[in-house]
Amino acid sequence: MPTQIFVNIAVSDMARSKAFYEGLGYHFNPQFTNEQGACLVISDTIYVMLLTREFFQGFTDKALSDPGTHAQAILCLSADDRAGVDKLADAAIASGGRQPREPQDHGFMYQRCFEDPDGYLWEVVYMDMAAMQEQEQETEQVS
Repeated sequence: MPTQIFVNIAVSDMARSKAFYEGLGYHFNPQFTNEQGACLVISDTIYVMLLTREFFQGFTDKALSDPGTHAQAILCLSADDRAGVDKLADAAIASGGRQPREPQDHGFMYQRCFEDPDGYLWEVVYMDMAAMQEQEQETEQVS
């Protein structure tokens, strides 16, 4: 069985957060969803546990910071192509997210960033491996 990842994030408004992620086309596993937490299914191996701030605090002695003002992590998801990057980022903005910076196009890699309603940073990236190899070969030839 492949390794699974369960990212846990503290949210201030469970209903708002669930509506936001459902607006991106994701769903929740009802077996692991209640008023304190919701299991967001990104893929067969990627899950995000949305936990109320109070419930989340029960798992750590550390103070919780505000993701709207303090960066904690940047969560990055891959897309199959540039259109997939745009589709997810546009859905995030339409669902109440914010685009904190312009899209980045590095030739072989295209990425966009959005913040969810709590301020967590998400990136969506497409990497064109063939273009990356071409760019590496061109760099080697110049050297």
